[in-house]
Amino acid sequence: VVKEKNRMGECPVWEERENALVYVDINSQKVCRWSPVTCDVQSVSVDARVGSVALRQSGDYIIALGTRLAFLDWDTQAVTTVLELEQDKPNNRFNDGKVDPKGRFFAGTMAEETAPGVRARWQGALYTLYPDYSVVKQLDQLDISNGLDWSLDQRTFFHIDSLTYAVHAFSYNVHSGKIACPKLVYRLEEEERMPDGMCIDTEGKLWVACIDGSRVIRIDPETGKRIQTVMLPASRITSCCFGGKDYSEMYVTSAYDGLDEAALAKEPQAGEIFKITGLGVKGIPQNFYAA
Repeated sequence: VVKEKNRMGECPVWEERENALVYVDINSQKVCRWSPVTCDVQSVSVDARVGSVALRQSGDYIIALGTRLAFLDWDTQAVTTVLELEQDKPNNRFNDGKVDPKGRFFAGTMAEETAPGVRARWQGALYTLYPDYSVVKQLDQLDISNGLDWSLDQRTFFHIDSLTYAVHAFSYNVHSGKIACPKLVYRLEEEERMPDGMCIDTEGKLWVACIDGSRVIRIDPETGKRIQTVMLPASRITSCCFGGKDYSEMYVTSAYDGLDEAALAKEPQAGEIFKITGLGVKGIPQNFYAA
């Protein structure tokens, strides 16, 4: 549905108030908004790689860019830094992020590659930004902090550290926002490649984007079994979210960075954004950062 190609499309968020899909192109340093009515893409350029975007209760967006958490005013394109972290790790940047059921922004970091396929290990962390702008480090020694979401009963937090090739569940205290007691939910099969972004549906099942695996997979976190696979016409599938007027459509982002000329010739749709319909299941609206 979005033909404008993204180097590294990521973190799709359905914004009901604008009837639009908001997402980032990490490597182009842009926050984008696509209207399904006009099919136009608007974008705001920022001064660092932007790993994630989420909605704010007061309007506009919270973003994680470089090693900063910041507010983005869409109309003026002004970026206001809330907090800077990991200044001792110049090679790190923020990656995926999402708002929890109580309006806190969870976002994680990762080390950038220093050469193709080469990155320092265990440099990432997962942070929570509270509505009073205080921050808590929830997890440490991660490789690539990635997809995240919460169970429908708000008692479990799901998280992906991509290089573990797995989805993990944590007990989640909705009152404090703290997470604890990790356990394995699902380990990806070889052909599914690496897990990236993730979202939950109204039946409490997880949808995981498989980068280099050309697919999204649906997982039952209770049984640890994969129950559905949807193949897509691009290999570097990065993230997914539900949207549309009743949240019955799934939007899936992809990337073309990392593909050589031969691969790009085989994948003319690499970097586009896809819409999956007819899944027979709906998603839930995004939470708003409560400040």
